[in-house]
Amino acid sequence: MQRVPYNFNAQKNLEILAKNAFLTTKSGNKINTMVIGWGSLGVMWRLPVFSVMVRENRFTHELLEKSHEFTVTIPYGNVEHLIPVCGGKSGRNMDKLAACGLKTLKSHKIATPVLDLPGMHFECSVVYARLMGKENLNKALDELWYNKEPEDYHVFYFGEILDSYITE
Repeated sequence: MQRVPYNFNAQKNLEILAKNAFLTTKSGNKINTMVIGWGSLGVMWRLPVFSVMVRENRFTHELLEKSHEFTVTIPYGNVEHLIPVCGGKSGRNMDKLAACGLKTLKSHKIATPVLDLPGMHFECSVVYARLMGKENLNKALDELWYNKEPEDYHVFYFGEILDSYITE
């Protein structure tokens, strides 16, 4: 493990994030990971922040509401074999980590682990969460992303990045 600043490899990390990254959270003895392709890395309130979006009906949302923390893993290898389960199944009904043979590594600053995959990892503590509203969303984006599941908008979670590092 190599500790690096949160903005290390920013261009590479954002390019990978746009394809497939992993958001993991833990509450009690339940750990769940999901695939994300949207997120933002930057500075808010003079803090390094990773913002993620999670729909209210997702198991990850349920866990995040209890834990108020998450990790993001930006994989530096091929993870296509993980996408059907981690991105298409619910953790309510199965242990996605076990189903995929995924292991975790203990985080340094929070209880939620990171995935044991080569890549960049962020440990985040939620500093703000807000349900998005249709009234404030561009109509074209609403029709593109939410017309199949009306009223199933995302909750934005802004997590202060408490630690960031690369594993191989």
